[in-house]
Amino acid sequence: MASKKLPSINFDLNAWFEDVADQFRGLNPNEPGQWPLLPRLAAFAVVALVVVVVGWFLLLSDVQANLDAERGREPTLKDDFRNKLAQAINLPELRKQKSQVEEYVTQLEKQLPGKAEMDALLSDINQAGLGRGLQFELFRPGQIVVKDYYAELPIALRVSGRYHDVGAFAADVSNLSRIVTLHNLSVVMPTGKEAAGGSLSMEATARTYRYLDPAEVAEQKKAAAASKSKGAKP
Repeated sequence: MASKKLPSINFDLNAWFEDVADQFRGLNPNEPGQWPLLPRLAAFAVVALVVVVVGWFLLLSDVQANLDAERGREPTLKDDFRNKLAQAINLPELRKQKSQVEEYVTQLEKQLPGKAEMDALLSDINQAGLGRGLQFELFRPGQIVVKDYYAELPIALRVSGRYHDVGAFAADVSNLSRIVTLHNLSVVMPTGKEAAGGSLSMEATARTYRYLDPAEVAEQKKAAAASKSKGAKP
């Protein structure tokens, strides 16, 4: 049986390239619709590539920047998660510590006089000096300084007396049931007739503190909020 002879295929590559090149010669840029098929396909591919590149820079670049920013936040968020997880695990102990701190703060607040008790406290300071035989040359309460949750009252003092009595007076003030602190102490030897008796003169600023009542605390918060909102305005 005779074998069937396959038809031969002759492909001239040079002629094909020449035909493609001929399609790109003499193109009229004003009439792209009349271009041959290959130039139209090439033009479409170029336009599509330009659209993709422009879209990347105009749209996707912002998305990429946001993605990079979120990736940069990842380590911080992980650390925050670990800290909160540790707090959640130790929540009963933290609540216990919070209760202890609140109890301690309450005890400290009890050492602060209220507005109605300030006169009695000033009288206690005065009696502490008189009880030691000291002579008050100056006892002048100053202007009250209001803080966030307490008020501070400075008192200018100048007393004279014997050395040990002055020291005992300072100790008595520190042992008062209410908090009183002495600042800017200055002990000098008086001049004139008083110097002959061996007495000393002590000048100091006594500072006592009182807690703010709920109305004063509310007023402080209101003033702070008003100041904050005023500072936030351009």
